[in-house]
Amino acid sequence: MNKFFLSGNEAIAMAALDAGLTLGVGYPGTPSSEILDNVSKHGGDAEWAPNEKTALEVGAGVAFAKGNAIVTMKHVGLNVAADPLFTLAYITIPGGLVIVSADDPGMASSQNEQDNRRYAAAAGIMMLEPASSQQAYDLTVKAFELSREFHMPVILRVTTRVCHSKGVVIRPDARKDKPAASFTKNVQEQVMIPAFARKAHRRLRSQLHKLSEISNALAEVKERDNASFGIIANGISVMHAIEAAPDAAVFQTVMSYPPPIDKMREFAARFDKCYVVEEGDPVLEEYCLANGIKVEKRPEIYRFGELNVARVRRMLAGDTTPEPAPAPGKPPELCPGCPHRKSFEALRDLGCIVSGDIGCYTLGVLPPFSAIDSCVCMGASITVALGMRHTLPENEARKVVSVIGDSTFWHTGVNGIVEMVYNRPATGHVVIILDNSTTAMTGMQENPGTGRKLDHTPAPGKLVIEDVVKAMGVDNVDVIDTTLENEKFRELLKKRLASNDLTVIIARRPCVLAMVKIKSYENAK
Repeated sequence: MNKFFLSGNEAIAMAALDAGLTLGVGYPGTPSSEILDNVSKHGGDAEWAPNEKTALEVGAGVAFAKGNAIVTMKHVGLNVAADPLFTLAYITIPGGLVIVSADDPGMASSQNEQDNRRYAAAAGIMMLEPASSQQAYDLTVKAFELSREFHMPVILRVTTRVCHSKGVVIRPDARKDKPAASFTKNVQEQVMIPAFARKAHRRLRSQLHKLSEISNALAEVKERDNASFGIIANGISVMHAIEAAPDAAVFQTVMSYPPPIDKMREFAARFDKCYVVEEGDPVLEEYCLANGIKVEKRPEIYRFGELNVARVRRMLAGDTTPEPAPAPGKPPELCPGCPHRKSFEALRDLGCIVSGDIGCYTLGVLPPFSAIDSCVCMGASITVALGMRHTLPENEARKVVSVIGDSTFWHTGVNGIVEMVYNRPATGHVVIILDNSTTAMTGMQENPGTGRKLDHTPAPGKLVIEDVVKAMGVDNVDVIDTTLENEKFRELLKKRLASNDLTVIIARRPCVLAMVKIKSYENAK
């Protein structure tokens, strides 16, 4: 046995390798990004996909060939991967397929606060939730075992605090070998035409009944001498509850779907009062109340943001007075020397209506730029702007501009260009791709346009944005450095906005923080 001091993300990577990982694949997104970096660092095969849907489908292919795949993403990434996710629940999967959903309560770096426990119930896929780095390790190994035993995907749901907090991890000495790869034809259970899918849906529901027994068996109770009340909790909330309430017994739902209803009922029946402590939606609370398990209802104010020990104490005391405002911090801003700065200054000064996207350039919404007017999700900068172009009177439509980054362009922006060319607005459109040669906000990861793989070694091919958009039928494709050629950029932008053409302007200059690293990668090549 070996001891390590690991973050949750590091523990997941180590566990995946120890479980006999064939391939790790995902799309970078805080708080999940470091998992695949660590898989690669410790000798495993890992790759960044263009987006989460692609990643999950690649992972499914690995599992169809009897391999073990781990697919990583942040919570909003599971929205992108939902299309294959729901059907994969029906399919008999020969290998191991573990999907990591890293949720972000409190929205430290996200555009919404969704609770992906809802996905497990909606799709009918088992979900495990670790509370510590040790459990992150143990439950990753368990997830591969369950996936291979029941021939279905497993979601490992972690949250920001589990991903980034560090703790002692005890790791067995032995590492499993990668499973032997082969393909066995099984059309009725792997090709989801309606006739086969109807049977598969019934098969899935039957499996979930069996998994309920495992869920009950996996549940853990932290007993206390003379406990006066009970707490049912999940994930990191377990750790907060243990510290906040030394006179309570704490029940952990290790498998949050299907939930351990029988064990929760037994546990709650021991106490006059039983509370549910959970971040986000009242998922466990709803399971309890729907199954006649008496628990105290949580005040609505504790649905929002991350929990901590102090908030749990307030919650248990029934304190619903306004919570103290957090201490003011330094507002986020674009880095000094960021190549996006001059682009946003020009957009602001020209009075453009800017449809923005997800990435560090989203900070262009803040002063002194105040140059972004909408931001929905990855890729939406182009398509939302096209809706505006089709709707606004001509004088306003001509002001509409899309701003998107290079990694985000490859993620879902390509489809927006297809829409732009296919359903061309009468006033044309202008898309500005801020190409800083990296996936900056999530930690300087590579993408299909950098020419480098996840481990920063040369990729077999490099996709070139201007070649792709020209081939798709865009009228004007301009490449410019808006920092060195700012006046030229302003004149070019005014000219393109005045025309009825379809234009893509690629504002290309490396991220100021990534420049040295990029240079070292190029020198190594």
